[in-house]
Amino acid sequence: MLPLIRMPSPDSEVTVNRIEPASAGMPDIARRAAEAKARLERVSATATSADGAVTVTVNTSGALQEITFGPRADELPRARLAQAVLAAAKRAQVDAAQQLTAVMAPVIGADSDAMHFLREQIPAPELPEEEPAPPRWEFTETPRETPPPPPVRPARPRPDDDEDFGGPILRRGL
Repeated sequence: MLPLIRMPSPDSEVTVNRIEPASAGMPDIARRAAEAKARLERVSATATSADGAVTVTVNTSGALQEITFGPRADELPRARLAQAVLAAAKRAQVDAAQQLTAVMAPVIGADSDAMHFLREQIPAPELPEEEPAPPRWEFTETPRETPPPPPVRPARPRPDDDEDFGGPILRRGL
């Protein structure tokens, strides 16, 4: 024999989707989350090396979005230029992470467990000490003494004999 299931009669009231007091602020949270999402899509951070050789832009996750080289980049050795790119990228990533936490704080609470978790997920990179750029006029080699100019060759003496064809013909006596 099957169990009997009682359905409410059409005349009885059934409570559907009753809002609990704890979820009364859900529309406000959803609005703040949507605003945060829109702001996060626009977050980027840019950093430039101290000597202006390189400028790097990263997105919220720290991914490289743009890199530009200034005139000074042509003068740097490749190893030094690579160091400048990495140092600028790391500074930009730190800035992007700070923007991320600033955007998320109003949504999840500045001192909430969720914010602590978010901060734990963002590694604190060690910012490299960027070497100060050497002045543009600094030489890497010691200047060598300039050698003395070669000795001047004396002029060739002219022959003194008049029997050559040097001089005007009309003045010669025939």
